[in-house]
Amino acid sequence: MSPDRQTAPDFDEIIDRRGTNCSKWDMMEPVYGVSPDEGLAMWVADMDFRPPACVQRAVEEMAAHGVYGYAASDAAQREAIGWWMDRRHGWRPDPGDIFTTHGLVNATGLCVDAFTEPGEGVVLFTPVYHAFARVIRAAGRQVIECPLALDEGRYVPDFEAWDAMMTGRERMMILCSPQNPGGRVWSRAELEGWAEFARRHDLILVSDEIHCDLTMPGVTHTAMTRIDGVADRLLMLTATTKTFNIAGAHIGNVIVSDPKLKARFAARMGALGLSPNSFGLAMATAAMSPDGVEWLEALRRYLDGNRRLFEEGVAAIPGLKPMPLESTYLEWVDFSGTGMTREEVLARIEGEAKIAVNHGTSFGLGGESFQRFNIATPRARVAEAVARLKSAFADLQ
Repeated sequence: MSPDRQTAPDFDEIIDRRGTNCSKWDMMEPVYGVSPDEGLAMWVADMDFRPPACVQRAVEEMAAHGVYGYAASDAAQREAIGWWMDRRHGWRPDPGDIFTTHGLVNATGLCVDAFTEPGEGVVLFTPVYHAFARVIRAAGRQVIECPLALDEGRYVPDFEAWDAMMTGRERMMILCSPQNPGGRVWSRAELEGWAEFARRHDLILVSDEIHCDLTMPGVTHTAMTRIDGVADRLLMLTATTKTFNIAGAHIGNVIVSDPKLKARFAARMGALGLSPNSFGLAMATAAMSPDGVEWLEALRRYLDGNRRLFEEGVAAIPGLKPMPLESTYLEWVDFSGTGMTREEVLARIEGEAKIAVNHGTSFGLGGESFQRFNIATPRARVAEAVARLKSAFADLQ
């Protein structure tokens, strides 16, 4: 048994991240007015857990060597991606189809830059990860918001409504799969529908699958690359950063199999002079290993326990409705049943409960009555968050 496997991960350990230049904890007060000394940070999408021991060891080995020069190649990481995807998701990308980027927000920007022109439309299915719209607008492209439909409290596609919204100026669509912030894992039939929508409107399909490994036990993610007839327009985004809590490494991948798309993307990356970060390569490569698998399975079980605790507790508060979480560690809660304004809701969450959360409005159309809570934190904090919410909304009970 390797040294990394001798000790099970302790996700209950409270790790003090305050004062470490940590966005999630050190920016609570400037952004929300919530002191990190008494507040709970449940906004920024990283975890309050240490990564697998194999990742820590990779960093320590680099530090022990003490020379931080250029990395020779990202070949080892690309091979590890192939091993991981084959084991976890039933497909193995060709190493030559994998491009390493500085995280997936950077990857999104590269896709927009390489395959669209200023003024063209990029379709988002909202509410959706807020960085997409920010990047699209910053590039001088138009954000086209296609709201998801609700079916018994779960998001579903509404292709007929979206077809009517298309004008012919749209060039690209970005699909969040699994969905953030709603936590949906799309079915194969739904993914086939999105592929057909892309073909029908001649759109480049960017499939952001950063949360694909963080499914709840018993839930299976289907990679868009396994859907027939979409390879000629597909740009697939993957990363180890969410899975293993190494977001600060800023490393991700764009996987492109179509020769024409691949050549165009490679040319744009070359023109921008991009190359991988050596620490990120070492961390990602170490994570995608048998030791990483063992750690991930323990994490998924732990997050599922946090999910049950949070959803059951919040659902017991009249007027609050959490969306059933199938993937990610991000709980999407509808406060419309309280009858309160957005400002009144936030005054109770941030002012009374002292919990920093992502505001639903930042995720686009359809997010107005929701708030997003990050439950990837020790269970004691999840329990404390539930207790604080019950107290803040006690007059409804």
